[in-house]
Amino acid sequence: MPLSGKTALITGGGTGIGKAVAKHFRQAGCNVIISGRREEKLRETAEQIGLSSEMKYRATDMSDRAQVNDLISWCHKEFGDIDILVANAGVNVVERRLENITAENWDYIMNVNATGAFNIMHAVLEPMRQRKDGLIISISSIAGIRPSELGGAAYSAAKAGMDALTKVIGLEERHHGIRTCVISPGEVDTPILEQRPVPVSDDHRSRILQPDDVARAAVFVASLPSRASVPTLVIKPTSQEFV
Repeated sequence: MPLSGKTALITGGGTGIGKAVAKHFRQAGCNVIISGRREEKLRETAEQIGLSSEMKYRATDMSDRAQVNDLISWCHKEFGDIDILVANAGVNVVERRLENITAENWDYIMNVNATGAFNIMHAVLEPMRQRKDGLIISISSIAGIRPSELGGAAYSAAKAGMDALTKVIGLEERHHGIRTCVISPGEVDTPILEQRPVPVSDDHRSRILQPDDVARAAVFVASLPSRASVPTLVIKPTSQEFV
């Protein structure tokens, strides 16, 4: 098992895609730390997967740089080196059209989805550089490469920023043995759908991606040998258009 004994940190790990990624990485033999803003959700997920010395959690707001730095220090004390970062924390709001979105909600989305991604990536990079090894996987969105009204301007802009940030890190750090991958899913049946302006039907949810689909893609990327890098990966429902 190529991931056995490696340590993976997953942000936004209490629900949705992050929860599924944590489960699949743990099944692959990783030590897993999940982080997110809601401690009760993290605890629930960790207990479902199997709370143990190999599966831990810590509440952290990715938009708060001091909290992020504290998280990384704690992770190093608990597990040592972080081999894999899965930057998955993301938010959206119901009123997402530019004519309706407030400045406060714009800042909220950008601070979590874009600046939060920078905070956590920046915090893990130096130890990865020192040992010349590491993998950063960003869970972005098709909205970041095909902007649409569905995701809204703030979400699309933040995910485009996350996409570019991850790819530039891959370019700058490849000589240090650090790999990056942007996974851009289409529609996924996660709690963020509850922030849609128009409610999503059960039938629609059944036809789109499930969190496990994205998690399996993340495990595939992480399982490749260090000589192989997947800079970007798009995964979408068969029924969703992509042109």
